[in-house]
Amino acid sequence: MHISEGWHDALVRLVAAGRTAQGDEFAAVVAGAAAPVGVDIRIYAVDQQQRTLRPVGAPGDHLPVDTTEAGRAYMYVEPVSGAARLWLPLLDGVERLGVLEVVARDPAVDLDDPGLRAGCDLFAQLTGHLYAAKVPYGDTLKRARRTRGMSEASELLWQLLPPLTFASARVAVAAILEPCYDVGGDGFDYAVDGDTAFFALFDSVGHTLRSGLGTATVLAAVRAARIAGAGLPALARAADEALARHLPEMGFTTAVLGTLDLTTGRLHYLNASHPAPMVLRDGTVVSRLDRGRRLPLGLGDKDPEIAALSLEPGDRLLLFTDGVTDSRGPDGDLFGEARLAALVGRHTAAGLPAPETLRRLCHATLDHYAGPPADDATMLYLEWSRDAARQVTP
Repeated sequence: MHISEGWHDALVRLVAAGRTAQGDEFAAVVAGAAAPVGVDIRIYAVDQQQRTLRPVGAPGDHLPVDTTEAGRAYMYVEPVSGAARLWLPLLDGVERLGVLEVVARDPAVDLDDPGLRAGCDLFAQLTGHLYAAKVPYGDTLKRARRTRGMSEASELLWQLLPPLTFASARVAVAAILEPCYDVGGDGFDYAVDGDTAFFALFDSVGHTLRSGLGTATVLAAVRAARIAGAGLPALARAADEALARHLPEMGFTTAVLGTLDLTTGRLHYLNASHPAPMVLRDGTVVSRLDRGRRLPLGLGDKDPEIAALSLEPGDRLLLFTDGVTDSRGPDGDLFGEARLAALVGRHTAAGLPAPETLRRLCHATLDHYAGPPADDATMLYLEWSRDAARQVTP
């Protein structure tokens, strides 16, 4: 699609001004770069719980994700036009950050014009990358996503976790962690290099800062050993040794550690006393990662079994902590694995992107609780498919 010279100049202005902009200046830089094209652009960041879209850089209404046009652009990662404005997903790669609101200064301008859409899309892509790059250097953009204060354990863990969404030509990965402001001992990690996708989910005993320190220690130990080239048994031993050396009084961490060959679909894993992840095919559970058992991390296990199974193209893998399935409703009924599997199947059939599936699963879990969550609810979702990236990009 042809990009007009006006949009080209807007991109140049955005790069030039954005290079040295502070986080608290970024929204004004974006608006200023687009103004000469004849549109007003405003940034809305999604809050940490992914329930509302919050204006960045200026006062404004908070827009519910589930019931607004802006929310539709966020949920389905697609442009949405209506009420004389255009909503575009704001992404860093495939990581959903929020949305951009585009309003034409001239009412006669057609927001559905293909040339304008192409310019807006390219501008939104660059804005998303620059926005993410600015977040670590100040508090304004972090504050835009928070509706309340964060506990010490949560602050620690969120700094260590990878982005919630990743996609390449052969795999998509999404994760979610609640209660995001008061995480106790849950965490996750993943890495995709060459033909291998690594994934892990952790749940340290307890719900205190010490639990967070335990998960942080395990995650760091596993990540350091993985980067050094260690295999699954050595990754688990590295976590055992780190906990024994630094936090001998903490207890233990349940975990699942695995690798997926992106060429063959062959999956290898260790299950350190964690709830068995589900393998879903066409929305139905066809297998569980219930072998490869060893003691929880921190308790040691000299000769753990490495289990294996083969995925088929399009299969999805769902890892979860017991805070998801053990949540109880007002009448005491468990959320349960059957309900979790049924919801995954329903959202898969609806064609939802992987991160949106997890967002809805997590909110369903939280809404099931009779009161404040009694435990962390964490999930990691992996789809092996050559079409995996299609649904998480505009």
